[in-house]
Amino acid sequence: MTNKTLRERVKRWLRKLRADEAGNVLVVFALALVPIVGLVGAGVDYSRASAAKTAMQAAVDATALMLSKDAQSLPPEQLGERATDYFNATFNHPEVTNVSITQNYTASAGNFRLEVNGTGKVATTFSRVLGQQNFDLAVSSEVVWGIKKLQLALALDNTGSMASSSKMTELKKAAHSLLDTMKKAATSPGDVKVAIIPFDVSVNLGTSYKDQAWFDVSCSALGSPPGCTNSNWGTYWEGCVRDRAQPYDTQDTSPTLNAQALFPIYDCGSLTQMIPLSEDWTALNAKIDAMASNGNTNVTIGLAWAWHALSTDVPLTEGSAPAPDLDKVIILLTDGENTEAWNNTNDTKITSRSTIDARTALVCTNIKAANIRIYTVRVIDGNASLLRNCATNPTMYYNVQNASQLNTVFGAIAQNLANRRIAK
Repeated sequence: MTNKTLRERVKRWLRKLRADEAGNVLVVFALALVPIVGLVGAGVDYSRASAAKTAMQAAVDATALMLSKDAQSLPPEQLGERATDYFNATFNHPEVTNVSITQNYTASAGNFRLEVNGTGKVATTFSRVLGQQNFDLAVSSEVVWGIKKLQLALALDNTGSMASSSKMTELKKAAHSLLDTMKKAATSPGDVKVAIIPFDVSVNLGTSYKDQAWFDVSCSALGSPPGCTNSNWGTYWEGCVRDRAQPYDTQDTSPTLNAQALFPIYDCGSLTQMIPLSEDWTALNAKIDAMASNGNTNVTIGLAWAWHALSTDVPLTEGSAPAPDLDKVIILLTDGENTEAWNNTNDTKITSRSTIDARTALVCTNIKAANIRIYTVRVIDGNASLLRNCATNPTMYYNVQNASQLNTVFGAIAQNLANRRIAK
């Protein structure tokens, strides 16, 4: 019922009462008219105020979510200005006066909280006869987000097929974007560390490890260069290793514990050297740029070394011990079927796809049992079932049909890793 309609009805009632000769009725009704009009009008006023409050709540919710994206980087005075700007852009109710928007942002131990409050007044029309001049509005919204300490290993297919359909080009763009998101999420040193593990049928550790006693040495694995011996092999080695003897090819067992767990050296070709866990964002981005496409596919070794990168024990010791405030995550990206692996027990090449797939499935199972989460990304080609089952859950498997979608996929993963959530 509109205010105009209500006034017209009241006027009609008064005209009828003037014509009524029963004076007592007029007196009684006149006395009752004021509270009746007040009560009926109060319903109208309340409805207006309720609608305004609902709209204000929606605007404050939107403001809190938008503002949370900038809260960590803005000084307090700019945060307040930005809050008001966001609110005004979404709230258009001129009947609400004395509008005030305030915010409170706190950060502690990697957890962040932003509260946005809105207040205002809606002037009454009929409720004034009952003594109420305004309805006061008060709403609030809270966004809580956080990023636990994150140690992330990117196991990235660098095989020859990545050169087709712009896959390597788009992978580099997506990886740079993900690194940028992770850098912004790291508000203090040590919050986020990333390792990059390019792989084909091997992984390139770099020659800085050549003096370690981790390696199963064979000059023939380096192509039998003239002058190579078991004592000077490090002079000829470019830094690559291939699969260990089974079952160590699918485990994180330290090579210092068992001779069968040594890493067999291998000829590198053009494979880009890995980078262990790091928060040197310049070096990480440079490593992405250095990747090149060549060689056959062995997903097992990419996953195994991503696991080693998150470990606390040799060969890579940059990882931290498990803790409630630490997430360990692997992102595996590949575009092809397994084609080649190595059986170091009897020095033979494995080319049976089903045999290699079984090793990949086993290393996935072992990694997940170690409480490390796995995202898998299939780019156009590859064993979809194997990769889907390797992921921690089906929502963490991405089947990319066009390389241009990689940036969106990596963006979604980065957002999940940032772990932002609305609290109430």
